[in-house]
Amino acid sequence: MLDKSKIGHEFKPVHTLVELGKLRFFAKATGETKPLYSNTEAAQAAGYSGVPIPPTYLFSLDLDSDELLPVVSVLDLDIGRVLHGTQEFEYFAPICVGDQILVTSKIKDIFDKKNGALDFVVLENSYTNQQGVLAAKATCTLVQRNS
Repeated sequence: MLDKSKIGHEFKPVHTLVELGKLRFFAKATGETKPLYSNTEAAQAAGYSGVPIPPTYLFSLDLDSDELLPVVSVLDLDIGRVLHGTQEFEYFAPICVGDQILVTSKIKDIFDKKNGALDFVVLENSYTNQQGVLAAKATCTLVQRNS
């Protein structure tokens, strides 16, 4: 059983820059072929200030943290028993190449199912741009198998 007193725990914020090279690599790795996600002229023609991030790219910004998945150490998770359950994204403003993003993350909930055989950890991340505008939120649910 995980320590529910950790609900509300806030992780060290991450400051990151949205870079075109990383974005192009992500698009190629995920099979995204739309010029909008790799070409500045195509993005500007579509009304963006620069190349926008594809919808699931937010997770890549999370990986710019000094520690990969800091929730593992905070909750003493057994990484060999952890599964990625769900991922949801909500966008409020475009995030484009050149944007400086502040990523904040907290443990939103911890609960169990099947008489403790499964522990669930719900993480909420917020992505704020250089103008102080909340551009997006993401919710991720991790599942730890205990048996």
